[in-house]
Amino acid sequence: MKAHDGMYIDGAWRPAAGRDTIEVVNPADEQVIAHVPAGTAEDVDAAVRAARAALPGWAATAPAERAARIAALRDVLAARKDEIAGTVTAELGAPLSFSQSVHVGLPVRVAGSYAELAASYAFEERIGNSTVYAEPVGVVGAITPWNYPLHQIVAKVAPALAAGCTIVLKPAEDTPLTAQLFAEAVHEAGVPAGVFNLVTGLGPVAGQALAGHDGVDLVSFTGSTAVGKRIGATAGAAVKRVALELGGKSANVILPGADLARAVAVGVASVMGNSGQTCSALTRMLVHTSQYDEAVALAAEAAGKYGDRIGPLVNAGQQARVRGYIEKGVEEGARLVAGGPDAPREKGCYVSPTVFADVTPEMTIAQEEIFGPVLSILRYEDEDDALRIANGTVYGLAGAVWAADDATAAAFARRMDTGQVDINGGRFNPLAPFGGYKQSGVGRELGPHGLAEYLQTKSLQF
Repeated sequence: MKAHDGMYIDGAWRPAAGRDTIEVVNPADEQVIAHVPAGTAEDVDAAVRAARAALPGWAATAPAERAARIAALRDVLAARKDEIAGTVTAELGAPLSFSQSVHVGLPVRVAGSYAELAASYAFEERIGNSTVYAEPVGVVGAITPWNYPLHQIVAKVAPALAAGCTIVLKPAEDTPLTAQLFAEAVHEAGVPAGVFNLVTGLGPVAGQALAGHDGVDLVSFTGSTAVGKRIGATAGAAVKRVALELGGKSANVILPGADLARAVAVGVASVMGNSGQTCSALTRMLVHTSQYDEAVALAAEAAGKYGDRIGPLVNAGQQARVRGYIEKGVEEGARLVAGGPDAPREKGCYVSPTVFADVTPEMTIAQEEIFGPVLSILRYEDEDDALRIANGTVYGLAGAVWAADDATAAAFARRMDTGQVDINGGRFNPLAPFGGYKQSGVGRELGPHGLAEYLQTKSLQF
C-alpha cells in the first residue's frame, strides 16, 4: 500500500498539524518502507472534536444499523485480506502465512462476532419496577500495540462501534500502515464521518495527549504494564474510565498423567508463534520433577525445528532487549538447551528460538515479561508447589493446565490467579472474555464482556 501523509479525521484524510514524520522499518531487512505523520496534540484535539460531534448521531443509531456497518467492515477486511497480510508482514515481520491466518483471520472473526452482538445484545432490561438502559460511554481513546496490529484495533473499535461510541485511534508507531488500511476499510464500509478517527504518532506525544484529553470518556490501552500505570494515573486524575490489557508471564502447568509430548509441543508453539511477541504466550513451563528431563528434551527438540520458521522481532531495540534477557538467564544460572543470545542472521532483528532449563522461580527470566521466543522450564514437587510457582508473579493474564482429564485440570485452573486458562489444549474462543488479574490489567476484551466495557447504565424507576 501507499502510506497516507495525513490523518483520517471526520471522514476524510487531512494534513497533519506538523511536519514531523515517523519511519516505518521492515524488521526483516531493516529497510525503511514508508513514512507517516507524527501526530501532535493539535491533531489529537481535532480528532476528539470530530468524535464528540459525531457521538449524538451514532449513539442514537439503531443497533441493527450499527450491526450492519460492522458487518460491512468485516466484509471489507476479508476482501482485502491479502493486502492487509502483506502489510503486516512488511512492517511487523511476521511470516506471510501467519499474517494471513492469524493477523487477518482472527480480527475478521472478531468483527463478525460484534456484528452479531450489536444486533442481539440486550441494551434494555426490566428489573423490578425499573427499566435499565445500557448506553454508550462516549468518546473512546484507543491506543493499540504493534504485536497484533489489526486484531488489537478490531478488539477495541468493533465493540465501541457496537455500543454506540465514537473513537479516536492512536496505533503503535511501529505498525501504522495496518492502521491506515483499517481506516480505509472503515470508510469503505460506510461508517459515518467522525465516528472513527485515526491519528498516527509517538506514544509520549500523541498517545499521552489522547489519554489526557478532556473530551475522551474512556481510554482503552493495550501494551506494557509500565505504560498502563501511567495511563491509568492520567485517567484516574480526571475520573475517566480505563480498560487496560497489559503484560503477562503465563504458566503452562503440566500435571502428572497429562499427555506430556502434546503439552510440550503446544507450549513451545505458543512461545514461538509471532516470534514470542504475544502477551499471553506460555513462557513458563512447569513440569513435575519425575518428568522434567523428558520435557526438557522434548522442548529443546521442538524449538530447534523453529529456527527458520519464525520472523524477526519488531525492531532493533526489541531484539537487543530480548537478547539481554537471554544473557541475564545465563548469568543467573539457567541452562541453555536451545538457542542463545547470538544473532542467527547478519541482517534483520532476529532472535534464535531459545529454551532454558534449570530455571528457578526467582530468576529474572521467570518473573519479567521478555516478549520474545524464549521459554523457561521450571520443575515442581507437588500441586501446591506448582500453584505457588504459577501464581508467583505480578501478572495473571493467561495460562494453560494439562492433566489426565479435564476435571483435574479445571480444578487446578480454578486456583490460579489468571484471567484465561486453556484446559488440555482448549481452543481459542473469540466470544470469551480476555483480560488479566493483578498487574495484567483492568477490564476485558472480546465477546459480550468486551462490549460491556464501552457501556454505562442508566436506570429509570417507575
